Amino acid sequence: MNHSATIYALLLACFINPASAADDHKGHAHNGKPGAVHAHEATARYGGVVSVIKDINYELVAKPDSLTLYVTDHEQPVDVRNASATLTLLSAADKAEVQLLPAGDKFLRAVGTFKVQAGTKAVALVKFGSKPAQQVRFVLN
Repeated sequence: MNHSATIYALLLACFINPASAADDHKGHAHNGKPGAVHAHEATARYGGVVSVIKDINYELVAKPDSLTLYVTDHEQPVDVRNASATLTLLSAADKAEVQLLPAGDKFLRAVGTFKVQAGTKAVALVKFGSKPAQQVRFVLN
């Protein structure tokens, strides 16, 4: 086979079965563009605000008497027994820093009195055991 015939055969093989390249991502939504990273569903499951970092959903449920952070990976709860988070709440005139600790194995929580309103920005530094902390940002609605 000459050089141009080899290239043609390789290109043809790519177009005949393009789905084989996506087998590792079955069940994920794709935007249809070549080389595109698959989209990850960011639906709030607990009534909070969701931020997705590296395929992990972080959902912050902010209430005046509690702050709860749910962590899920492809809709499955992530075990947070060895996790912690430092949450900084930023509003027009106020800044508060809160420690979120495991409340069982499914979420991190802090209980107290918190100024949470639409537009409040929250930045969480989430740490799982000895792994480096992950920064997650939220804007409350």
